[in-house]
Order: sequence, then C-alpha cells, then structure tokens
Amino acid sequence: MTQEPKRINHLGIAVKSLEEGLAVWRDGLGLKVAKYVEMPEKGLKIAVLPCGETMIELLAPLGDNSEIQAFLDKRGGGLHHVCLEVADIVQATAHASAHGLALLGQAPTIGAEGLPVRFAHPKSTAGALVEWLETAPRDDGARD
Repeated sequence: MTQEPKRINHLGIAVKSLEEGLAVWRDGLGLKVAKYVEMPEKGLKIAVLPCGETMIELLAPLGDNSEIQAFLDKRGGGLHHVCLEVADIVQATAHASAHGLALLGQAPTIGAEGLPVRFAHPKSTAGALVEWLETAPRDDGARD
C-alpha cells in the first residue's frame, strides 16, 4: 500500500546570508525564528521560521564548501526545495523510485531536524528538488 505524504513540512529557501534572508522573512513578513542550526558537514547555516503548520527554512552557506553554493551561484537564491513529511521514508522513496524519480544518495541521511531525509533530483520531478522527511519511527526501529 502506498502512503501519502502527511503535509509539506517546510520550504527551503537559499539565501546568500542569513541576515539577508531574515530581513525579508522575519523583519518584512513578520515570521519568528524558532531555531538556528549549523551543519558544518554540509556547509550550511539554517534559520527555521514556523508559518502555521509549515516552516520556512532559510539555507545560507557556511564557508566555501556549502552544498548550496552552486545553487546560489547559478540562481542567486530563491526556492531551493519542498520537503514532504512521511511516516516511512524507505517506503515513500521506493514508491517514488518505482515511478521514475531519480533519488539522490544511496540511502536516507540525517537532516537539520535530526531525522532521516532523502532527496529526488529536480530533473525527475518537473524541476523541483523534493525532500522527504521521516517523522514517525518505523516499527522495526530501522532507519536505513
């Protein structure tokens, strides 16, 4: 049985600097920052701003080795990805793969939320980078 995504968990917005992004999303649009996360292994500084049940995730480079630097160089910033919340990331990504979506990486990794994530390449998803985020533990306790 195919499981549907629960909701859009967050929208990832690439920004050249958190200060630039916060000037818009916090100061201009009135959202409050819930937390900041640094992921040195991915070269990211992140600000999380809730908006109802969905969050805005501002992604800024943390040095020259940032995963989003090429995106910023090419586009200058903007919508980076859409994150779908699922109960079982293995099932959700297997279903997507079976329907021709090109998954990135060999298996889920741990994302900024401390939970398993996996991405699909935008060339296979009508131009949008899609992220799955598993928010419910699997019955067998596995996370692979």
